[in-house]
Order: sequence, then C-alpha cells, then structure tokens
Amino acid sequence: MNKPMDGRDGDSQVLLIIGDTNIQNRADPGSAFVHARATLAAADMIFAHLEGPLAEPSADPANPDIPHKRGWRHSGRAVGPALKAAGYDAVSCASNVWFPASAALASVRVLDEVGIAHCGAGATLAEARKPAIIERGGLRIGVLSYTSVFWPSNHAARAETPGCATIRAYEAFQPNPRAVEMPGADPIVHTWADPQELEAMRRDVQALRGRVDLLMLSCHWGVSARIEPVDYQKEIARAAIDAGADMVFGHHPHEVQGAETYRGRPIFYSLGNFAFDWEVMRNRHLDGILLRCTIRDRALARIEVLPVRRDAQNDIRVHAADAPEGADILGRFARLSGKLAEGVTLSSAGVLELAPAAA
Repeated sequence: MNKPMDGRDGDSQVLLIIGDTNIQNRADPGSAFVHARATLAAADMIFAHLEGPLAEPSADPANPDIPHKRGWRHSGRAVGPALKAAGYDAVSCASNVWFPASAALASVRVLDEVGIAHCGAGATLAEARKPAIIERGGLRIGVLSYTSVFWPSNHAARAETPGCATIRAYEAFQPNPRAVEMPGADPIVHTWADPQELEAMRRDVQALRGRVDLLMLSCHWGVSARIEPVDYQKEIARAAIDAGADMVFGHHPHEVQGAETYRGRPIFYSLGNFAFDWEVMRNRHLDGILLRCTIRDRALARIEVLPVRRDAQNDIRVHAADAPEGADILGRFARLSGKLAEGVTLSSAGVLELAPAAA
C-alpha cells in the first residue's frame, strides 16, 4: 500500500523537494496530485522545480507556444492556484522552457498573485538571481535557481531585460583514442562552466549565506535522457558548496541520476520527473524521486528518497521503498550513485543519514 512516511521526531521539520512539475491540458490542474496528496500534506514545506510557464497557452494547439518544441503548451494561470492548493511553498523557474521572456514575466506575476515564492526568473538579471525564501517556525531556507540549458536569444536575463538566471556551459570534443584505427568512434566530450557566470553564482551564495539557516541550489542542467552527470554539473555543484551551499539538486535530464556528498553536503544530480503532461513525455521518462529532508537544529539531519512513477494516464504514484516499483527505482538510483566519486549509500528504507557538515 502506498503511504507517506513521516520520519520526523522531536522538534524537527520536514522539507519535501520535488523534481520537474509540468501540468498541461488538464480541465482540473489539481488532478495531477490526486495520488500524491497525502505525501505532500505530510511535509511542513514544499519546494519544486516548475517546468512549465504559467503564461496562457496558444489558442491553437497546432501552434506550439515554444516554436522549437513540438506540441509544447504553456501551463496557464489556472495551474498557479492548483500548485498552492497542493502545498507548494516555493518553486525554481530557470529552465529551457521558461521561454520566451514574456512567458517568464507572466508566470512570475501569477506566482506572486497566489503567494508562491520563486527564484530563477525575473524582469531583470538582479531579479532572476534573487533567492526564494521559505520561513517556517523560525527556520529560514533560501534557494537559488539557475539554468545551463537555454535558448540563445530572448531567454537569458540581462541587466535590464527579463529572462532566466543562467550558468552557461561549453563543450569540446577530443578524438577517441582508437579513432586512427577505427574512424567514427565516439569522441570524448569535455564540458565546463562559464567562469564569469560561475563566479556570479558564487557571489550569490556568499551574499545569501548569512541571511538563512539552510542554503540550497536548484540547477537545470545536464543532457536530456542521460543517466549520468557530465563534468560541468559536478563543477557547478562543488563550486556552490565551496561558496557555502548546504545542498545542491538538479533536474532537466528527465531521468533519475545518482547522488554523492562533497564536503559532507549532498548533491542530487537529477530528481527525474514528478508531474509531466507534455505529450512528448507520455509513456516516457516515467520515474522520479522526491527528497524528504528532515531538518533538526537548523541543519539537514536525514534525507529519505521517495520513489515516484507516472502511469499510462500520467497519474503520479508515490511508492514505498519495499514495494516492487519503489525498490526498482531506488536500486537504479543506488547503482548510479555508486559510480560517483563520493556516491551516497542509502539504508534499505531509502534513507541517507547526514552528519553535521564540516565548516
């Protein structure tokens, strides 16, 4: 039987972190959460990545709202109240689908109207780089949002123009060592983050550090459908933690990627999909994970990894770790984590216990 697992004790608080949330073409947007409501309600705070602008969709479904994405439709303002009713406190917005800039601006207005904090998009670069702040019971959590996946024009925020906060990345190709012998062998791909934008992120973290108890980064990055992170993801995550972040988590690949710790702080490279109604995703990339974070004494104490899977109707189901579906998702997550330099080790119940991080 699927049921939420509380996991709290004493004076602890629970933050639920959710991956890609995309709701389209539903007469009742709240129906996306029907099978996950108990799990959402069991959290004190919810943070999610919002993978769909709340701008109104085109009146003609044949005319996509993002011209270079087949069948894409913006979510529309009605999704805002549905997110609020589901318990969403804050969302990250920087991504490849917060496009064009006019859609980003319209979405921010809706989030402000319904009272959901947001980060990663705004009318100017300074606004896009502002954190989302969640406060509960004297605890103050700050989240910064950036995307490394974005369109070359009318997308990245600039000093006086709207858009998303970005950390652009570059790539170079090295011939396969066997290319002389075997022409056509796959090249070795090297990736790295833009030094100036990486430094801007460090400054954001340092400026926020003294204002919050917990500081997290939400990063839209990586390669779609890939199950392993690329080099620049690791570079950004480590730079953020070196600057003072307590945790980094990512999205965009639509697959669950592994996790590791760096200086005692967790990095979850991709949470996979949660809700995803875009027709291209139907019956594809069905799995994801939720992070149920127990916070004690203003520090992360444990993280419970909750497996989620969409069915053929795009309904989201939260599975217990010992159920077949849950064990399948957690098993793959554990194997991918084991391949990373400092991969995390979960208990059989899908729990990561965290010791106090060294300063």
